Amino acid sequence: MCPFEADIKDTAEVMEVDEMETRVPGIQESTDRVENETKAESNEEMDSDENMSDSPCESLPSTSQSPSKEIHLESSSDSLSGIKKAVVVLTRLPDYKISALRPPTPLQFYSEDDSLSSSDSDMQWEPEDDSSDSDFSLSNNKRKAGKHSKSGTTRNNNNNVQLPAPVIISAAFAHCSNETTKTRPNLPEEEVKVDMMVLARKKSMRWQRGKIVDMVTKEDGRLKYKVCFEEKGKSLVSGHHIAFDTVPKLEQLYVGARVVVRCQDNKFRFRPGVLAELPSRKNRLRFLVFMDDHTPVYVGLPLLRLVCRPLEDVLDDIPDCPHKSFMRQYLKDWPYPHLTQYRAGQNLNIELNGAQQRCEVQLVDSSLIHVVFQENQHKEWIHRGSMRLEHMARFLEMKGVEQDDSD
Repeated sequence: MCPFEADIKDTAEVMEVDEMETRVPGIQESTDRVENETKAESNEEMDSDENMSDSPCESLPSTSQSPSKEIHLESSSDSLSGIKKAVVVLTRLPDYKISALRPPTPLQFYSEDDSLSSSDSDMQWEPEDDSSDSDFSLSNNKRKAGKHSKSGTTRNNNNNVQLPAPVIISAAFAHCSNETTKTRPNLPEEEVKVDMMVLARKKSMRWQRGKIVDMVTKEDGRLKYKVCFEEKGKSLVSGHHIAFDTVPKLEQLYVGARVVVRCQDNKFRFRPGVLAELPSRKNRLRFLVFMDDHTPVYVGLPLLRLVCRPLEDVLDDIPDCPHKSFMRQYLKDWPYPHLTQYRAGQNLNIELNGAQQRCEVQLVDSSLIHVVFQENQHKEWIHRGSMRLEHMARFLEMKGVEQDDSD
């Protein structure tokens, strides 16, 4: 290198150091400002850092500068490192973490699509053209759902319109044993005594609040309770026709328990039924009760009352009717009851007043569907396993034929 070029290099190095001395105060003043910058500006800061690294401030080949200049250079590098520490790096969370942080909504957390795709989902069956007569079984082959129809469509008897094939699912409702139990817990019986307020049967579908005024033992040894109703009237009833006038404890309840439910439109009237579901994730932590007239209803614990002395077979308290047969099969199948699967807007046939009538699904709520009949605009809630559904009636008919053949 010639002497002229060396002088130029030394002059450039001195100019670079002087330039750094003028930059240091500005960099130190901007440190606090950078720390408060928003996340959106962080990428721009990173770009500016890269540009600064390309400047002469990063490396100075000369070592002949004065001590004061070296001190300024050290403080400059500290300021630059402080700026880099203030940079915020954004990391996108996976979708499953974002979903977990959001509060669950009914459609997100309890939708039919979600339940069918989860590990504890309902086992689904849909007839296919090439399906065989073999039974399908659940995960550990504990249950069989009967022979399947070979037809992919069903025919409407009224107008011969081809309808979509029914989808029958065997629902696994619970995640732990306390959600599936249908055995009465071994707990001491609560005392029933005179002057105790109870709910007593006044009519088959009407229970009312009253006070026990006497206890009578019949000649055959049966114990009867004389109840004086709050409104008016008296009645002599058995222990399975009175219920405690207090909210039961959760450990007292089980699938198949005999209960009465307070009417939401009249808090002084109660209706008898059988507990069909315990609270779980699938039913949004509610109790499902089948009334003795086959009406299903989801209720909370405050609306339930437990019958004082239920019969050994609670279904013996229900008159002989199709609902009694349905309940017997339902309790036998639990915790894998058969359900049809529908979606809002779908048309189907449901028995009303002794005849199959056309209706439309308005809403699906766990095990229930809310339908409106086309002929008279009558609306009601129907259980997705009800024998009133044409699809379910045909499925149960085929299942009965198979059982007869096997016998």
